[in-house]
Amino acid sequence: MSLSSAVVRARAAHTASVIFIHGLGDSGYGWEPVAQILSRSLPHVKFVLPHAPEQAVTLNGGFRMPSWYDIRSLDKIAANEDEDGMNASMRKINELVRTEIDAGIPANRIVLGGFSQGGAMALFTGLQSELQLAGLAVLSGYLPVRERIMARATDASKRMPVFHGHGTADEVVLFQYGEMTRDVLKQSGYNVDFHAYNHMGHASCNDEIRDLQQFLAKCLPESAS
Repeated sequence: MSLSSAVVRARAAHTASVIFIHGLGDSGYGWEPVAQILSRSLPHVKFVLPHAPEQAVTLNGGFRMPSWYDIRSLDKIAANEDEDGMNASMRKINELVRTEIDAGIPANRIVLGGFSQGGAMALFTGLQSELQLAGLAVLSGYLPVRERIMARATDASKRMPVFHGHGTADEVVLFQYGEMTRDVLKQSGYNVDFHAYNHMGHASCNDEIRDLQQFLAKCLPESAS
């Protein structure tokens, strides 16, 4: 089944798109206010905010909630990961990318991003894409199944700039996982724009949204070249 999404439409002629993936237990609506803020300075950009399907999450005692894949532990975030679930979500996210392309937006005018679990999915999907997207934006996320995903990373993905914002006081996805993600990507030749936000927990902040806006403006200028 295809994903449903909240959509913030371009205020001017639509020439670029951002697909932003929410975190565990949230919905696309949770990021709609941020998309509205970004839209003011990026009037040519359409924001697609998909909703994850509900599934049982081991970390939360098997309780069903919106989730892109099962999370079994936060203590050992890179152990016993649900790669099957990630692959299923990747296929659905790629359908959203294809929908934008079919509507006339080139792949190099699409940014894929996300928060927390959604940031992990942006990396999982983007690094394996044969399409050269305009960029990847990761907020409080991490690189999942890092050894296997780096072995499968495409040449096209290595030409995508990566924005990564992370709070130094993140109590859910620890700051060290953000640093690990940055280091692994840089060692593999990726251009990573890493921002640390002092005292920020597992959240976002005005400074991060400003930095994200600047990244998007650079990746998706109003006049496509």
